[in-house]
Amino acid sequence: MDFSLGPDLELFRESLRRGLEKLLGGGRWVEIDEAGVLPAETIRGLGSLGVLALVCPEDLGGQGGGWLEAAIAAEEVGYHDPSMSTAVYTLLNNAWPFILSRHGNPDVAGGIVERVARGEMFFGIASTEPSGGSDVAGIKTRAERDGDSYRVYGEKILISGVREALETLDYGGWLLLARTGGEGHRGLSAFAFTGKWGGRLADGLEYSILDTIGRHGISTGILRLDGVEVPGSRLVGGEGRGFYVAMEGFPLARILVAAANIGAAKWALERAVEWSRERRLFGGRPIASFQGVSFSIAEAFAELEAARLLVYRAAWTADRYVRGEASREELNLYSASAKLKAVDTAFSIFQATMKIIGGISFTKEVDVHRGLLGTLSYLVGAEGAQNIMKYIIARDLIGREYVKL
Repeated sequence: MDFSLGPDLELFRESLRRGLEKLLGGGRWVEIDEAGVLPAETIRGLGSLGVLALVCPEDLGGQGGGWLEAAIAAEEVGYHDPSMSTAVYTLLNNAWPFILSRHGNPDVAGGIVERVARGEMFFGIASTEPSGGSDVAGIKTRAERDGDSYRVYGEKILISGVREALETLDYGGWLLLARTGGEGHRGLSAFAFTGKWGGRLADGLEYSILDTIGRHGISTGILRLDGVEVPGSRLVGGEGRGFYVAMEGFPLARILVAAANIGAAKWALERAVEWSRERRLFGGRPIASFQGVSFSIAEAFAELEAARLLVYRAAWTADRYVRGEASREELNLYSASAKLKAVDTAFSIFQATMKIIGGISFTKEVDVHRGLLGTLSYLVGAEGAQNIMKYIIARDLIGREYVKL
């Protein structure tokens, strides 16, 4: 067993670090979070670094990379922007263009993937509705046949990238889930829905931006669809296959969520170590000399390394899955485990870091709170609530006949 990533991946990491330092360093990530807007030039910068559509085929305009490579990219983006804003953009614009390239019309997929890769288009997931997000099979948005097209009616909420897709960039869309058949998961279909194309908003589409408590650089919003026309060529995976298409995308996205969280947690742990060395109390002693501080840092490191290894195992499994060497159940098990462990660990490390820094961490003089809130978004639900991760793990370990929703 060799725990090294190999020279190619290490070179990729080092090159990416240098690029991200130029793009997000010098407090630039803080400025983005404070302004609440992810600028188009930053998005194009991510494209220039090769981290968007990284896992998509080259013949469709992607980078042709693997999931371990994508996990390394997400980890580094999370480290260089612990608020999670650019990490969210990066992970969404890998997982969902990949699903489109795997199951969609090649002509449609190519037109989207190549724009995503250049940082000219946002393409995410539009699944969650006001009635809930975890119950994907209960989606109420409907798509009705109208000749060679569909008319979509419904509302999506807590959708990432609404401003980026519909205001910041000239092109934007989502893999949108809507009901084309009866009740339950077999009645769902997936569409490559473009809410904006060439600077023009889709007719029948309205949107609004939600005011979130953190992760301000990437927007979260609401989509309202009233008879929006979607060509039949944008059906992904075939009618009635939407649930299955989405259930392949979510575990892949979760791996990158987990990777971004361990990157952010590493940043937080480094802040804790620095502060423990520099902060002096009780006669000039560095607080690192007190076991209450040093042991907390030691525990955080051990938990972080355990989480990182699990994330890499999940990414390795994803690469094997894409090659047909691992089952969907194996992918589900390790991706859910990685998200569960990495997000819990990251949130815990941010809390520990704030405790070590003390009261000043509760002010905007210190930026650790930005990472705490970014990580919190994944603790409470994004890309699947933590209890859903536990359900997936228990179901696959114990058996579907014993563990049911």
